Amino acid sequence: MMKATEQTFQQIERAIRKVADKFPTNDESGILTDIHLRVTQDTGELVAFDDDDKEITRCIIEQWIENKDDNFYEDVAVVLRSVLTKQKDLIEKMAILKPYSFVLEDDDHEHLAELYLVDDDTAIIDQELMAGLDKDLDNFLEDLLKD
Repeated sequence: MMKATEQTFQQIERAIRKVADKFPTNDESGILTDIHLRVTQDTGELVAFDDDDKEITRCIIEQWIENKDDNFYEDVAVVLRSVLTKQKDLIEKMAILKPYSFVLEDDDHEHLAELYLVDDDTAIIDQELMAGLDKDLDNFLEDLLKD
């Protein structure tokens, strides 16, 4: 499994902020779209698009350039989900009509995974992500109580 570097997290966070900047909270229009995050394995490029295939922002994630891992897109999905979850306050205020999703695509425009769904009262995070959460919380509490 590819371990994302601090730089990778920062580059993705910056890209997500740029996406959010395009849909400012005070904008009443509230467009209807999902956010498509297209990742190209050879070039390490991360491009965000709307439903009309209009580019919102793009950046290069150096760590992903020419990454040959078989699990590349699964690993990328995990990293993107964690960044989106960390920036949930920002992305849930975007002027997009709910529900909307952040979706991972490969460079052939193939839908690979739903990364994050923003709905009125619910943020749905991938089930696989939730599976290990109980165990992590139990371990965390156990460690806390030891002290």
